[in-house]
Parts: sequence; structure tokens; C-alpha cells
Amino acid sequence: MTGRLAGKTAVVTAAAQGIGEATARAFAAEGAHVWATDVNVEKLRELNSVEGISTYRCDVMDEDSITALLNETGAPDILFNCAGYVAVGTILESTEKDWDFSFDLNVKSLFRMLRAFLPPMIENGGGSIVNMASLSSHLLGVPDRAAYTATKAAVIGITKSVAKDYLADNIRVNAIAPATVETPSLQERIDATGDAEAARAAFIARQPMGRVGTPEEIAHLAVYLASDESSYTTGQIHVIDGAMSL
Repeated sequence: MTGRLAGKTAVVTAAAQGIGEATARAFAAEGAHVWATDVNVEKLRELNSVEGISTYRCDVMDEDSITALLNETGAPDILFNCAGYVAVGTILESTEKDWDFSFDLNVKSLFRMLRAFLPPMIENGGGSIVNMASLSSHLLGVPDRAAYTATKAAVIGITKSVAKDYLADNIRVNAIAPATVETPSLQERIDATGDAEAARAAFIARQPMGRVGTPEEIAHLAVYLASDESSYTTGQIHVIDGAMSL
């Protein structure tokens, strides 16, 4: 198969829906053999019919599950760490449970995946790692996102640290920092407000382009960062935000 990722193997977490799903499909369309992983096995099955995609249940909060995934996939050329959770609330409204869960899923899962996959990737000659960060981090304060913002700032810190530490091993590490994207997660947060119409209007109102992003737009950037086209790029945070940060 030809394509920008032809001959490469990719592992994508949180691939059952949203940005993860769109990226798994985009990687496969560009010629990669993609291991699409998630805990939502039922939703993940929808990718079984896509050429170039193999699905596998993996819980990124469980070290044994990650080890089992690695044993199945071997060393990938591309690792896209997409798993995450958006906790809603200010610091006074948040609970310790909110913070513990957010850091476990958004940050420690990254630690677990990198600890497992970095050694074989290095032994295999290197590769590209793409982490899902957010504009809501140290890049921009967003209301009612205290725990989420803290975790995504941590993701950016990890991205830069790993990029620096393993530069000589031909490991490139970059992060994508989107603003609001049309995903099932967004819809759940909108529905939870009790006034979906007003909530959606508020999300759109804060976007200078007058719309939220699409998972496919994020996936296009992930393809570039996964490909050899970005071979001179590492340790960078790639903002894709419809001008929200301007």
C-alpha cells in the first residue's frame, strides 16, 4: 500500500470514537498498519472492517493490559497517546476523586505507555510519538477546567522531557493542543448542562472562527507528525484552535 505512512505500524489509544477513531482511520488511509485500542470493545468493533486496522482491548490505566498490548503489537513506528478525560469544575468545585482520576487517565497513562513502548521503539531504531494535549493547559486558562488544565500542562511537560531525553535515539515526541472539537465527549458535556442549545452556543461563541473543530482536522495534523515529513520536528506543541488563543 502507498501513502505517507506506508510500511509503518501505529498504535492508537482511545480509538473507539472521536479524535482517536478519526486518527486511526487517517493513519490506515495513509498506508499504516494500525492497532486501534480502547476499553470500549463494542464501539471499537466498528473499525474491524477498515482495511489496515486491527483492534485490541487495552486499558491504559492497567500496566498488565498495556504489557499485553505490546506483546501483541511489537515495537510500533508510531505511538499516538490519545486517551483522556475532561473533568468539569473550578478548583473549589473539584473533588480529590476528580483530580485522582484525571491524573491517572490523562497523565499516568502516558507514563505507563511510554515506559512500556519506548524501550522497544528505541531498540527498533526510533519512531514518532504524538501526545494529546490541549489548549486548556499552561497555554490558555479555560473556565471550569481546573483539573483538566493541570493534567494537560503535565502532558506538555512530559512531551518536552521525553523529546529531550531520547533525541539521540531517533525518538521524536510532539503534542497536539486543540481547542474545542466535535466529539462524543463534547456532546456529553453539553447534554450534562441541562440546556444543550445554550451550552453549544457558548462553546461556539468562544471560537473566533465561529465553529468548533472536527476530529478529522486533528487527525490530519497527527498524520503529519507521525510521518517522515516532520522528521525535523520534536518537542513541540502544535496548537490547532480556530484562533481561540489569538
